[in-house]
Amino acid sequence: MADVEKGLSSRRRSTIARGRRGGRRRKNLNSIPYLVFTFSDFQLFFEHAFDFQSTYCLGISEEEDMNVMKYLRGEAANLEVLQDKKLKGQLALREDLYGKSAKAAAKAEKWLMPSEGGYLEAEGIERTWNIKQETIAREVDLLGSRNQYDIILPDLGPYTLDFTPSGRYMTVAGRKGHMAIVDMKNMNLIKEFQVRETVRDVVFLHNEMFFAAAQKKYTYIYDRNGTELHCLKEHGAALKLQFLNKHFLLASINKFGQLHYQDVTTGEMVGNFRTGLGRSNVMQVNPFNSVVAVGHSGGTISMWKPTSSAPLVKMLCHHGPVTALAFHSNGHLMATAGMDRKIKLWDLRKFEVLQTLPGHTKTMNFSQKGLLATATGSFVQILRDFSGSQNYSRYMSHSIAKGYQIQKLAFRPYEDVLGIGHSMGWSSILIPGSGEPNFDSWVANPFETSKQRKEREVHSLLDKLPPETIMLNPTKIGSVKPTRKKEKPAKQEIEAELEGAVEAAKKASFKKKTKGRSKPSKVAKKKKEAVYKAKKPFLEQEAKGEGLSKKKRKNIEEENQLPRSLQRFARKRQAN
Repeated sequence: MADVEKGLSSRRRSTIARGRRGGRRRKNLNSIPYLVFTFSDFQLFFEHAFDFQSTYCLGISEEEDMNVMKYLRGEAANLEVLQDKKLKGQLALREDLYGKSAKAAAKAEKWLMPSEGGYLEAEGIERTWNIKQETIAREVDLLGSRNQYDIILPDLGPYTLDFTPSGRYMTVAGRKGHMAIVDMKNMNLIKEFQVRETVRDVVFLHNEMFFAAAQKKYTYIYDRNGTELHCLKEHGAALKLQFLNKHFLLASINKFGQLHYQDVTTGEMVGNFRTGLGRSNVMQVNPFNSVVAVGHSGGTISMWKPTSSAPLVKMLCHHGPVTALAFHSNGHLMATAGMDRKIKLWDLRKFEVLQTLPGHTKTMNFSQKGLLATATGSFVQILRDFSGSQNYSRYMSHSIAKGYQIQKLAFRPYEDVLGIGHSMGWSSILIPGSGEPNFDSWVANPFETSKQRKEREVHSLLDKLPPETIMLNPTKIGSVKPTRKKEKPAKQEIEAELEGAVEAAKKASFKKKTKGRSKPSKVAKKKKEAVYKAKKPFLEQEAKGEGLSKKKRKNIEEENQLPRSLQRFARKRQAN
């Protein structure tokens, strides 16, 4: 065998040798490098591992504990002072369940809401409203800095603007007829066109494919390519537009003080009312209940729904014309501004003033996180509720170029961005903490595809609410209506019911019987008995009422017969 292997090649001999060893290649142990660790290396490794644990792991556990505390249902019960063992065991089990549910909610929040919002935080004597936009732009990332810009179009302003619910698209309209749609994600201009007449307001419909514009004579609906789809002549010369996205209703107020509601799915005019309070260009929709609020020149604010020709609420808010109006996202807080140089915050659950701030503003808007933006002239001021008790104070301020007159403020949803439409174009500034950091893709998805958009449009049409569901308190829908006490019928109603029962008894037919039981005298007797039976419940009810009244009269007479000092004893005796 050895002689045979000598005549073979070296590669073949190695293959035969591996076959004898079971197919395993022999390893050369001398060629394997060995790692040699000293005691100092082990000590350094454990020091770094301890630093990592103390820096990251402990921080994560503290953060989770804070989230758990947020979901706990109050303070835990003090079980040490209890003597009853059964009650103590039941409370201990319940506290254990509360703790587990809080941990589960905190864990779900960690995965469902990974992003966290943050605000500007000042150090020492520094104030947040002194921080400039240039300083903020240097600290944010590249994508965030792209949201800070100025578009100067001096010949076509002043400009108004509106965002889609997802914040992905923006439409702008100049007073001189210039309109455009911009993709805010890529900063691309989708369409730009000129209508060659006055444009007073613009608003998106249910998605970015359609938007409405209030022009000089009529209101028009366009698609994203700038094609005119509809001319809404019944709205007239509208001054302000609002869209109710849950009901697919387009609301407008024109220069004659007429409020219109039109269903954009069927084209039906749902409501057409005269406010009776004159011309108004201040209108806003409450996102909580879809009630439309209109500000008037007399300082009043009226709230409307499409199924009522009279206002649901009429509030005197200012001693002068109302200049601006805004609703918080929770629907329970309303901000108003008037020519009396006051900004008021109202609690709509009690219709009371929570806070009054000095200042004049032409436009205002609430962000998703509750920041309030106000503007007058070329100055923008942001107010924030620092304490959580509806006590707003100054948070940020910004001045655009001197001489620019601000027309419209609008926060971009799901972004820390404020859009400003002014007389020389439009601008965008960064407002940390204004946008919701986590979005629900079933409600509004900034990254949705065309297929997802079509699916969402179909779902929203299927979930469309009728106009009758618009009310001040929508939580009543689905609840059980409490039973009312049965009202006592009037005397005329009782008499009419008695006459009807008697006539029915007289006209009743009886079965013909033999052996003289159907003689006229017998039939007359039966009819008389039927009439008596029909009258009996009414007579008993009348007698019962007379009996009660006689008893009351008797008690009053007895009390009048007694001296005044003894009447209280008579009442006690009757009660017993």
